[in-house]
Amino acid sequence: MSSVGKGAATASIGRILQNRGFKVSAVKIDPYINVDAGTMNPIEHGEVFVTDDGTECDQDIGNYERFLNESFSTQNYITTGRVYQSVIAKERNLEFDGKCVEVVPDIPNEVISRIKKVGEKTKSDFVMIEIGGTVGEYQNLLFLEAARMMKLQNPKKTLFVLVTYLPTLKTIGEMKTKPTQTSCRLLNEAGIQPDFILGRASYPLDEPRKRKISVFCNLDPKDVISAPDVESIYEIPLRFEKEGLGERILKKVGLRAKKKNGRQWEDLVRRIKKEKPKVKIGIVGKYFETGDFSLLDSYISVIEAVKHAGWANNRQAEIQWLSSQKFETKDPNEFKKLKKFDGIIVPGGFGKRGIEGKIKVIEYCRKNKIPFFGLCLGMQLAAIEFARNVCGIKDATSAEFDSKSKNLVIDLMPEQKQLLKDKKYGATMRLGAWDCEIKPGTVSAKAYKIKNISERHRHRYELNNDYRELLVKKGLIVAGINPEKDLVEIIELKNHPFFVATQFHPELKSRPLEPHPLFSQFIKACI
Repeated sequence: MSSVGKGAATASIGRILQNRGFKVSAVKIDPYINVDAGTMNPIEHGEVFVTDDGTECDQDIGNYERFLNESFSTQNYITTGRVYQSVIAKERNLEFDGKCVEVVPDIPNEVISRIKKVGEKTKSDFVMIEIGGTVGEYQNLLFLEAARMMKLQNPKKTLFVLVTYLPTLKTIGEMKTKPTQTSCRLLNEAGIQPDFILGRASYPLDEPRKRKISVFCNLDPKDVISAPDVESIYEIPLRFEKEGLGERILKKVGLRAKKKNGRQWEDLVRRIKKEKPKVKIGIVGKYFETGDFSLLDSYISVIEAVKHAGWANNRQAEIQWLSSQKFETKDPNEFKKLKKFDGIIVPGGFGKRGIEGKIKVIEYCRKNKIPFFGLCLGMQLAAIEFARNVCGIKDATSAEFDSKSKNLVIDLMPEQKQLLKDKKYGATMRLGAWDCEIKPGTVSAKAYKIKNISERHRHRYELNNDYRELLVKKGLIVAGINPEKDLVEIIELKNHPFFVATQFHPELKSRPLEPHPLFSQFIKACI
C-alpha cells in the first residue's frame, strides 16, 4: 500500500550496500501519466522534491539523497508520462524504422533503457529501482513487465524485493499474513517471484509468521525480513543488517563485500537514540490537513532537516503543526501559543489560502523576538510583513495574491510575465540549483562560513528590486544575492535572536550526516 515504506526500504538497502564499498544509485518509477510531480497537490501526493538540475520529482528521491549522501538528477526519475512522451517522440522521428510501435515490448524496453543508462552514467555496481504504487494496480503492469524482462535478460543480476504490510488486529491480537500471501500471488501473476519479502508491521515478525510466508510465498525463511515500526527511519539499515539482508543480497548475486564499514551510520543512530533535551519547533503550514488526518509527507524534507540540525546540536526536535488559517482570527490566545515554542518555521507553498495568518505569525515572531526561519514563500511573506508594518506600505502584497495591487513587493520578473502572457507556464519557475553570494558579517555568513554557495529553488515570484532600497533603508538586511540576475536570496534582521528567510529551499540539501548550516544555526538560536 502507499506509504508502507518502499522508499525508506530502497534507501536503506542502498546504504547497506554502500557501507560494503559498492557504488550505488537509485531510480524511482511513478506510474502516473504526469511527466513530473510539479503539478500535483502535495496533500494528495506528498512533497515535491527538487534536484540540482531542476527536476520536480517524488519525495522518495529525497530519501535516497539523505541515506546515500549523494545528489540525484532527472535520470533517476521515471514516470509513465515521461516514458510515453519519449517513445512517441522517437516514433515521430522515425527511429523505429517504420515498424509498428506497440505497448509491449516498446514501452518496457524504454523503461529498461533508462534504467541501464543510470547504471552506466553513474558507474554504479547496484541500481536500486523502486516501483511506486501497489502490486495488482493496472497502471503498474508495464513497469512490472519491464522488470520481468530484465530478470529474463540478466537472471543472476536482477533481484526482486516485495515490501508488504502485515496487520495486527487489535480485536484478536494476532499478526495476519494473508494480505502478504495475496500480494505475492498478484506479483507472481505478473511473472515475478520475489527474492526477498520485507514484512512491514507494527511489531517484529516472529518465526511462525516467517515460516508461513516462506511456505505460501515460495522462498527461504531467511529471505523473509522483519521490518517493524521504528522511532527513526535511519535505524532501518541496522535492522536489516541484523536480519542478514546485506549478506543474503551479495550471496544471491555472487559478490563479496569490498569493505564493511557502517560505523558512521551506527554512530548516527546512537546519537539519534540518545536521551537529549528537547527543542520545540512550530511549523506554520497549510498542506497537512486532509479530512480528520494530518499528512506530514507534504513537508518531509523540512521535518528531516530540523531533526538533522537537532541531533547535531544534541537536541531532540519536538515539532508541532500549526494551521496558518487559525491565525487569521483576531483571537489573541492563538498568538500566545507561539510563545511556548523555541522557534517558528514558515515553509514554502502556493496560493492565497492561509497567507494572512502566516504574515501575522511572522509579525508576532519579529516583535516578540521568537527565532524565525522562512523558507521560499516564508521569505516572500517576511518581506511583505516588513513592507506593511515597518515601511508603512499597507497594501504591500504579492502578484500571486493580487496582481492588480499598486504595491507588488513580490512580483514576477519581466521575462516571466511575457511567458505567462503567452501561456507558457512550464518555463516560469526558477528551479534547481542557483548560485548565491553571502554578505559578510551576517547570520548567514556565520552559518555557511563561505561566501559563494549553491541552493535549490522552486518558485515563480521574486522580491521586487524596485522596493529593495526602501526595505534596506528601514533595516532589512539583504544577506544573499544571486549574482547572475541580481535577485534577493536571503533576508535577515538585526537585533533579533534569529530572523532569517531564504528564497531557496535549504531543507532539500540537508543530510543526517551533513545537517544544513542554516538549520543548524536556527536550532542554536532556538536553544
